[in-house]
Amino acid sequence: MSNSSSSITQFLLLAFGDTRELQLLHFCLFLGIYLAALLGNGLIIITIACDHRLHTPMYFFLLNLSLTDIGCISTTVPKSMANSLWDTRAISYTGCLAQSFFFVFYMTTEYFLLTVMAYDRYVAICHPLHYGTLLGSRACVHMAAAAWASGFLNAVLHTANTFSLPLCHGNAVDQFFCEIPQILKLSCSEAYLRDFGVTVVGSCLGFGCFVFIVVSYVQIFRAVLRIPSQQGRHKAFSTCLPHLVVVSLFVSTAGFAYLKPPSLSSRFLDLVVTFFYSVFPPAVNPLIYSMRNQELKNAMLKQLTGYF
Repeated sequence: MSNSSSSITQFLLLAFGDTRELQLLHFCLFLGIYLAALLGNGLIIITIACDHRLHTPMYFFLLNLSLTDIGCISTTVPKSMANSLWDTRAISYTGCLAQSFFFVFYMTTEYFLLTVMAYDRYVAICHPLHYGTLLGSRACVHMAAAAWASGFLNAVLHTANTFSLPLCHGNAVDQFFCEIPQILKLSCSEAYLRDFGVTVVGSCLGFGCFVFIVVSYVQIFRAVLRIPSQQGRHKAFSTCLPHLVVVSLFVSTAGFAYLKPPSLSSRFLDLVVTFFYSVFPPAVNPLIYSMRNQELKNAMLKQLTGYF
């Protein structure tokens, strides 16, 4: 094979098993997770769109978050399932590029949406009298559009930069989808540094969002602890806890995946960590958000009973 990436027409993704039984087990496991993610997030989207009582900033951002979850898991899981079902590892060069682009697009957008949702909870609890002014319908649309646009721009930069690098180490990707860090491992050592600038910019933006979320929740907890009634504190915590759990799950797993030292890197660990930040959250986020939110839970039950 030539050292140039232009000679590569396909990549080989990581196989989950050498035997047919393990491949079918992987297919069934991913199918169950994928259907759960589609059902949960789809139900949240339909419920929020159809129930006028949920037409508030918090639920508007949750609807957008569910869209990114569906997009994210639909980018990676179906191809992995198809490969296991048809006993192949191949993905075309164009398919790999598209998979990398959309994965970064949806993941970045989700992170920015989680940051905006932290701001929403901060204003709702710390400045409730100004909530309608600071988070009017136009402001919410602008913030959501900014999150999607930022995700698109970040995806264009990372994907274009990564796939312009010459590849010197074959076409076997040590992951079940075309994850950019794994593609970079195939590039020539001197070319690898060309991605450093884009990575630094992305890391700075990500760290800035993380700091903003942490500072927001410090202010939120201080405000909640000053609420005199226990019922008021419980209600405030119940609206913040699901978002905090989702943010913690997202940041901890994705942060460990991208920031862990090379000495900890192994094929099995990389696979497990990637599963927990790319496949697991879209499936469990609907459960996390509906578990302690009685208003959303009742609205979802109303939608279900209306269909059956």
